[in-house]
Amino acid sequence: MICGTSTGGLIALALGLKIPTPEISKIYIDQGGTIFPRRTKIGGIIRQTFWRGKYSDAPLREVLQNVFKEARVKDLKNLVCIPSYSLTDARPWIFKRDHGELNRDNETLLVDVALATSAAPTYFPLCEIERYDQKQFIDGGVWANNPTLVGVIEALTYFVGQGLDYQNIEVLSVSSLNNTAGKPVGLERQRSFVNWRNDLFETSLIGQSAFTDYTMKRLSELNHIHINYVRIPSEQISAEQQHLVQLDCARPKAVNFIRGKGNDRGYLVGKDPEIAQFFKTRKQFKTQ
Repeated sequence: MICGTSTGGLIALALGLKIPTPEISKIYIDQGGTIFPRRTKIGGIIRQTFWRGKYSDAPLREVLQNVFKEARVKDLKNLVCIPSYSLTDARPWIFKRDHGELNRDNETLLVDVALATSAAPTYFPLCEIERYDQKQFIDGGVWANNPTLVGVIEALTYFVGQGLDYQNIEVLSVSSLNNTAGKPVGLERQRSFVNWRNDLFETSLIGQSAFTDYTMKRLSELNHIHINYVRIPSEQISAEQQHLVQLDCARPKAVNFIRGKGNDRGYLVGKDPEIAQFFKTRKQFKTQ
């Protein structure tokens, strides 16, 4: 099972179609500037930021259409959990590949799933999906930026435990490159939306991810079902490098920096026998 939220959801869907990872990486390198174009006119920036959000989702939709074409959830070769949030229903929503008991999402276009999980508030428009009677969705990061618990709960519900096929869980959790989140003391206590700006959304992402990591470490120690939890952490970045890892920064310099950090961490974990074990274990995908 592959779980991914927001941009991680896009990667999870691509992996589920067996798209090679170098090709997935190339999408970000080649199309990042198209998805997040640089804005230069002050008036347009103000109108978009305060009234319409920072970006149109039309370029992102076009990129996704080129990648996924007409593929649907039922075409995925892996089980998936892709978190989003339904504003229409005021509840978390998880797009899932059918494994015998689920069929709600089978016919949903992967393009729509990708837009729903990555519709970051204030950045992109709401994602509206006709197949669900025009329900509107936003980025799953508002509640499951780190989707590890989503996957574990899915496993415990359907696959692992007394009377089920499996008796333990292996989790490999891959961090994105985290910004340095701490702030100095003495900030203005009365903060409007304008003062908060990007911090309003990104603070919740960082907090939720950290809480999930803590929870998983505790569960792996306490649960009667063995959970082998391994986390690949973020590379460290300095305060001077923070501007290169903003959510919507896709300039070539930023892409090269992020790719370099990813390659550095990849080199280290590639030599870790505990992580290598995940790829030596035979995986099964059974429908019931």
